[in-house]
Amino acid sequence: MNLSDAYANAAHIPGADAFPPRWSADAAAFRAGMEAQGRFRSLAYGPGAREALDLFLPEGEPRGLVVFVHGGYWLRFDRSVWSHFAAGALEAGWAVAMPSYDLCPEVRISDITRQVAAAVSVAAGEVAGPIRLTGHSAGGHLVARMLAPGVLPAAVAARITGVVPISPLSDLRPLMLTDMNAGLRLDEAEAGAESPIFQPAPAVPVTVWVGGAERPAFLDQARWLGEAWAASGGCEVVIDAGLHHFDVIDGLAEAGSPLCRAVTGA
Repeated sequence: MNLSDAYANAAHIPGADAFPPRWSADAAAFRAGMEAQGRFRSLAYGPGAREALDLFLPEGEPRGLVVFVHGGYWLRFDRSVWSHFAAGALEAGWAVAMPSYDLCPEVRISDITRQVAAAVSVAAGEVAGPIRLTGHSAGGHLVARMLAPGVLPAAVAARITGVVPISPLSDLRPLMLTDMNAGLRLDEAEAGAESPIFQPAPAVPVTVWVGGAERPAFLDQARWLGEAWAASGGCEVVIDAGLHHFDVIDGLAEAGSPLCRAVTGA
């Protein structure tokens, strides 16, 4: 099997090139509207230029905090591309934080895990109440990593009431055999340490969400995480029929969608 092709999403999605510019345009318009209402601000969570998050606030007192971590194989994108996907949780009454992070090859995936933990901690200090984590693709990997013992401060970890990794990478070892490992620089030690399937099964309820029309490799990755965490009794795998890797996240923008309800615990 050609693993580079197995993990290549855009090559197998019709019109894939149109998605990123559309996401960016929709995100910019959404941010402008939220800023005009005084419901948006950016916060630093570390000293680096990309160590910052956007915080969107609902009307009225937040029910709690949703943190969305973007994907891009740890190699591309930043928080500015995804702002509009906060709409569903905001409508449901939740504050939403979206962090950027440094990208490979300038840093390693383990460094990004530590950055996201810092971002979650800073956002948690801004919004009281329960915390729900979600992320897409590499972001799904990163929110799953937040459930490993000791990654988050104990007081922050205790507030997490649910996690929804969307199309996550749960076993990083196959990525060592792809062309993109030239940028990821994964070796056996880091691939194992950063793979959520090797973490203890968490006590927090987890819903692994994946599109039914995704690449078989991503369906496998979702299944592997569900199987690895089955011992917790609280890990469900949902296959969203007909959706591919780029439109599987669309439900985040709609408060009544099954995906958004899973994220907010509605």
